[in-house]
Amino acid sequence: MAIFRTRTRAGVITRAAVATGLSMAAVPSAATALPAPTATPTQLYVAPWGKDSWAGTLKRPFATPARAQQAVRARAPRMTSDLVVNLRGGTYSLKAPLRLSEAAGDSGRGGHRVVYQPYGYGTPRQERVTISGGRRISGWRPDRRLKGFWRADVGGLETRQLYVDDRRATRLTHDGTGFPGTLKATRTGYVTTSTVPRTWRNPGDIEFVYRAGYLEGRCGVTGISASARRTTVTMDRPCWDLAQKLYGGTELLEAPSSVENSPSFAPKPGSWYLDRSRPGHHELLYFPRPAEDMRQARVVAPVLESLVTGTGRPGRPLHDVGFRGLTFAYATWLAPSEPAGFPSAWSMYLRPGKGEDAKVLTVPGTVAFRTAERITFEGNRFTHLGAQALEFSENSSYNVVDGNVISDVSDGGILMGVVPPDQKGTNRGNRITNNWIHHIGADYHAASGIWDTATQETTIAHNQVNDVPYTGILSGPGDDLRGIMRRNRLLDNRVFATNRILEDGGGIYLRGEQGSSFADGAVISGNAVTDSKHGDWNVGIYTDDSTNWATVDRNTVYDYVASIGGCSEEWGNRPVQNVRYRGNFWDDAVPQWLERREFPGAWPPADKQNPEEGCGEPHRLAFADNTLLPPRNPGQACAANADCAAVLANAGPSPFHRQRVGMP
Repeated sequence: MAIFRTRTRAGVITRAAVATGLSMAAVPSAATALPAPTATPTQLYVAPWGKDSWAGTLKRPFATPARAQQAVRARAPRMTSDLVVNLRGGTYSLKAPLRLSEAAGDSGRGGHRVVYQPYGYGTPRQERVTISGGRRISGWRPDRRLKGFWRADVGGLETRQLYVDDRRATRLTHDGTGFPGTLKATRTGYVTTSTVPRTWRNPGDIEFVYRAGYLEGRCGVTGISASARRTTVTMDRPCWDLAQKLYGGTELLEAPSSVENSPSFAPKPGSWYLDRSRPGHHELLYFPRPAEDMRQARVVAPVLESLVTGTGRPGRPLHDVGFRGLTFAYATWLAPSEPAGFPSAWSMYLRPGKGEDAKVLTVPGTVAFRTAERITFEGNRFTHLGAQALEFSENSSYNVVDGNVISDVSDGGILMGVVPPDQKGTNRGNRITNNWIHHIGADYHAASGIWDTATQETTIAHNQVNDVPYTGILSGPGDDLRGIMRRNRLLDNRVFATNRILEDGGGIYLRGEQGSSFADGAVISGNAVTDSKHGDWNVGIYTDDSTNWATVDRNTVYDYVASIGGCSEEWGNRPVQNVRYRGNFWDDAVPQWLERREFPGAWPPADKQNPEEGCGEPHRLAFADNTLLPPRNPGQACAANADCAAVLANAGPSPFHRQRVGMP
């Protein structure tokens, strides 16, 4: 059962049990994760100027990745070396996702791999290749009715994102706090004394956005009507009903944070709207930024919802496939436009289920592999995407995600493990290393840079996560999935500038049972988690509800609202317990609204007046050899301490990977 919290500045903590059911190692050797080197690879070639009727050679390349995939399938049964698909420089606009499967013959064979890469990969002459799910929009003309807008015909286009000269545009937005008069939530939507909503054109396209703590969701509008004394806003169903279940009533819904997507809203430079009033004859409206010339601008609308998928079968995973040096870009995700909307927490959302229940789903990966083993992503870029960037789930093991850059995606960065609605699965020995994840959660802010939902023997090491709206690295399932996680390692990661928009998250966020003892529990070591003192409640290393069996060792944590701590749900038999802290450097920050305990950290107490809400006492915490940094200048003090400075210097991607991805 999901437990959601909101915290006030005064330190009051309330909880609402959501009846819908939404809630939130020994490391394998490199030889286990990657096949051994093979003989000289067999080469195939693809080029934008090629033809699919050609032979796929350097001089006569194929035109599409899909045709190269067919050639791979024909050759795979007779593989005696790696099979490499070289893509010449350019953009490959997919008409459908590239779907790989074990059943269709897309796996490597005999210890050899199938690899997709740019031509010249790993050399100074490596060409730039983009795998795109977008559509170029042209034919722009000044709008005759709306001053300053430009308009383009787009047929039946459906999308939730738009990019102009490689920059994400924003939907036309009305500030939700700007309603004159009163706004009251009802069984079907709202009534208000304001006449403003009566002026909104195309109300069926409008979405209300709700934000509080770590919760953020959205519901669409069905229609707006008026009487002499009030305006009625009818909301989409089932979204309105699901949102009330998820958020514990209408309190959060009474004050939308914003309202989006009507041509009536005052434009800002770089804002857009998709006019769908004539089915099959949609039009894009765009309000240019200064110096943008719409006659020459490169405008791309994402069309596909996924770019690459890989699937296996129980006992027959897709395996031994690599992607390196590619850019995955321009995809949307249309589920929030459905009548069920996006009633959401973290990267999970609801859909109607059986009877009173609701179905819990997760925002999918734009590139997603399910039941897959020994899949590698190395040196790629993920950008301009409408959902999560990369997903491994449904019994996927020994996969490697190394040295990639993920930015400007609508939800989270990397998702791995037992993904809702699944409740069980084995995802073992995966490695997420040396990645740079930043500026994610562009549309759906309750997202994490990396989310390990429930895995075993996972290594998350030397990544940098920064400038994210919510949590940096989240380790733990959305629900109480016990007996799954063990021997996971979060090592030497650099995390900063988290919680830029939402609260009740942190730099490294643990929840749930991490093992059965310290011997097989989680190890969080060598991480530098700093510079994120935003809002009333966020925690550098956050051991939250039901965290059990974790070692927090030799980390540097400062300039968060709280350095360490969490909510021990004593009342729900979900206490924080068996956490040991050794050799860490921290400023031991605690928010002003919370009384400091006799031991380090911020640990909210139980609510004496309502014992079934709030938090409780953590159990069996151990502290040894930790160093307190002065709260006024912890960064300077850390730099002056050789051991603390060494943690900072070692955290994040290796120097090789930093240079490779262009990190400052």
